[in-house]
Amino acid sequence: MRTMNWAPAVSASVFCLFALTLSAGAAQAQSAASATYKHSLVVPIKTSTGADAGSATFNESKDGKQLTIVLRLKGLPSGEHAVHIHQNPLCDAPAFTTAGGHFNPDSKQHGMLNPMGHHAGDMPRNISIGSYNTGEITYKVDYLTLDPGAPNSVLGHSVMVHEKADDMMTDPTGNAGSRIACGMIPAPAAK
Repeated sequence: MRTMNWAPAVSASVFCLFALTLSAGAAQAQSAASATYKHSLVVPIKTSTGADAGSATFNESKDGKQLTIVLRLKGLPSGEHAVHIHQNPLCDAPAFTTAGGHFNPDSKQHGMLNPMGHHAGDMPRNISIGSYNTGEITYKVDYLTLDPGAPNSVLGHSVMVHEKADDMMTDPTGNAGSRIACGMIPAPAAK
């Protein structure tokens, strides 16, 4: 009678099971990364000379009803500075004019205090840059989103820091002065 050696067959079965488990884990990790991008995005911000000026982090609530924007800035002049979302995802130095005007899909006036309503790109407060040339602010807004199909999506636009404070009322820019730092918010990838 011949005896059969089961070791190679068992080893092959264990290997196939391991490979299948590994493949399923990789697919889950890729799916989780996509979900993370949908709800969170970090945008680097640069000065007109290309120096690192910090970042803007966009986090959407799971229900999609609130967007939290955290700015961590550095290397900028001390004082109050306006922050806006601008129309185009371009940050061509030195003046950043290719970013266009404020993001304004509803054709409203400028400023959170404007009785005619505000641009979607208007932020509710200025950022204060301290004596060490750094500053941080958190905005929580219900009028912007990371949803790529929404008309009020920040995707495909830019985040801009201005030389002066926004007066929150004067149309079209709040007397915020020149553009001193910019970050491109990428558009969603075409499928």
